[in-house]
Amino acid sequence: MHQHSVGTFTLVHVSSEPFDILTLTDEAREMVSSALASEDRSNELALWVEVTGTQGSGYSYDLYFSEVAQAPEGAAIGVDGEIQIVIPAASVDRLRGARLEFANDGLVLVNPNQPSSDELHPGIPEAILAHGTSGELALVAIRVLDENVNPSIASHGGRCDLVALDEGNQVAYVMLSGGCQGCAMSRMTLSDGIEKMLREEIPALKEVVDVTDHASGVNPFYAHS
Repeated sequence: MHQHSVGTFTLVHVSSEPFDILTLTDEAREMVSSALASEDRSNELALWVEVTGTQGSGYSYDLYFSEVAQAPEGAAIGVDGEIQIVIPAASVDRLRGARLEFANDGLVLVNPNQPSSDELHPGIPEAILAHGTSGELALVAIRVLDENVNPSIASHGGRCDLVALDEGNQVAYVMLSGGCQGCAMSRMTLSDGIEKMLREEIPALKEVVDVTDHASGVNPFYAHS
């Protein structure tokens, strides 16, 4: 497939009817049109947008130019202004109602849809997820992770999210991603950093359990020997 990088997302599809899955603001449309005009055979290309996975509590995306003729079966094809848009079938419902905006000198995808628990935490037992993340202590833990933990591990491309907090037994379940997923130092990061910060704000916390699938990590900061 002939692909051209456009930014931090990926896009695909075409149609002459008003497109109700993804819209572009005037500024975003101008930016995409300008980038498209610089491509060879621009009249054959569409903006492809698709969900590639999850990141934090939301989806991650890919956006690129590719031939309209390459749109796979079941893909949604539409037009916004003069821009043809292609969205693969698996991403249609996940992007329905989304809006592509221009902000901070780049494109930002504003999506009203959120990943399900199964998408965010594949393979984690329902018994753990059932504890939820909306309790009083869970909200404290989320604040600590967002304000203290994640800024400190962002330089390694890492992130830590609360999966659930068992407030009865005082056990927090966390998931690492990015550079921390599969990292040889992840256990030390958990015990000497994350757990310490959480206990400072939640003294009653008895245990912090890492439920990350480290075997599937693709970009660990420190690789195992």
